[in-house]
Amino acid sequence: MAITDFFDRGWRGDPEGIAFVAGDREYTYAEIGELSCRVANALLQQGLAPETKGAVLAGNDPLAWACVLGLWRAGLAWVPVNPANPPEEIQRLLSGFDCEVLFCHEQFLPVVAKLRTELEQMRTVVSLGSDTAVAASADARVLDEFLAGATGDVPDYIPGADGVAGIMPTGGTTGAPKGVMNTHRSLTVSAVHQMLAAPYPANKKIVNLVAAPMTHTAGTLTLPCTARGGTVVVMTRPDPVALLDLIEKRRVTEIFLPPTVIYRLLEIPGIEQRDFSSLEYLMYGSAPMSTEKLRRAIEVFGPVLHQGYGQTEAPSGIAFLRPEDHFRDGQIADDTRLSAAGRPGPMVRVEVMDNDGKILPVGQPGEICVRGDLVMKGYYNAPEKTAETIIDGWLHTGDVGYLDTEGFLHITDRKKDMIISGGFNVYPSEVEQVFWSHPAVQDCAVIGTPHQDWGEAVTAVVELNEGAEVSEEELIAYCRPTLGGIRTPKKVVFVAELPRSANGKVLKKDVRESFWRGHERQI
Repeated sequence: MAITDFFDRGWRGDPEGIAFVAGDREYTYAEIGELSCRVANALLQQGLAPETKGAVLAGNDPLAWACVLGLWRAGLAWVPVNPANPPEEIQRLLSGFDCEVLFCHEQFLPVVAKLRTELEQMRTVVSLGSDTAVAASADARVLDEFLAGATGDVPDYIPGADGVAGIMPTGGTTGAPKGVMNTHRSLTVSAVHQMLAAPYPANKKIVNLVAAPMTHTAGTLTLPCTARGGTVVVMTRPDPVALLDLIEKRRVTEIFLPPTVIYRLLEIPGIEQRDFSSLEYLMYGSAPMSTEKLRRAIEVFGPVLHQGYGQTEAPSGIAFLRPEDHFRDGQIADDTRLSAAGRPGPMVRVEVMDNDGKILPVGQPGEICVRGDLVMKGYYNAPEKTAETIIDGWLHTGDVGYLDTEGFLHITDRKKDMIISGGFNVYPSEVEQVFWSHPAVQDCAVIGTPHQDWGEAVTAVVELNEGAEVSEEELIAYCRPTLGGIRTPKKVVFVAELPRSANGKVLKKDVRESFWRGHERQI
């Protein structure tokens, strides 16, 4: 299969059905489908080789997503780019992953113009606007001109078994992003896992609300919706109150949000009076979630919380904690269950291994390893990193965890985040859960900082709720009864806002940087 088959299933089923809504503008499946085919045929006229790299630099816009579909239809490999990234980061991704084709919103053309001298391999730039003078300043063509003569016929493209559909940058929470080569097969398995984990009755109208950047990674989460003939409601700018309004107005049935956004929604006055009766799935993931705030979210939004655990290297579908898994005997489950990542998906094998690659028994912690068609092909132009990560067919995730007797996967931490203090291993996630339960704490990152006697001292970097006040001494005293002397932080640092990736993950490498400057961390 090609990954575009998921959109095409909805297109064939109801060509005049509403595929996307942005503001007051509605787009039918036929409109988006035919535009994506014209984009593909125009690209094919350029004589581009299969798996040539292409990107779309744009805010949330159904027309921009049609260009991504067009890249895939032409056999190109999509390079997701977050429009919120600084220009130097955009340049680094486009250059590092050898991007030759770029579609972009008109507002980003000045940035592209400045970057062109650094993008020697960029041969085609297409503006999604209509101003030819602005386009010319970036050596670009406007979309209508680029599509002239291209038909809306579906190109006859069938990817090979390992055909690369995307070069996805890793989140970069522990280092510089790498280019993950995801295939049509791995993305297909990801979409199928999402559909199996979040089923709907045959006659249920699906309405997906997408709030995160579509041309970064959130667009792939729309594919299970369009495969079933649903409608995708596109938020063109982040606005928590507008998000709540859209859920009510459009009768949204599913939405994905990182935990940090859910935390902020819970702080909105009057959230309890909002109508969430249409929601079937409030999907969360990309970062660990406070069990205390997860319990509160269930109370506010209803029994619809749905966690997905994955990595860029095994996208969106290693394990799922479905809505019913959040309960035991009709009551919200205890922290042991709520902190689980879920049960592994049906088309992937998950095991926990020791440092020698030996599979460990149930309940014993080790590195989470994954194999199956969900796993990436490898890292782009980095065979040595691929060999370090995929060993004997097993993807070594870098996550530490265990499987319980009920088959639920639990993640205790990232291997590289583990703190070694005075010879004892401290898992930051255990400490963070206690901090998250404090009513004044919005979010936190627990790290190891240099210490001349212990090697590393447990340190909490804390972001408070708006208007909240609490002292370092109070937070340390709050933690000690639960965590004991070794795991309780020796220091608490308050910050206005923690650094985060586009997916909402706290960038611990950035948090550590100021503490470790001039030191060498031996982990």
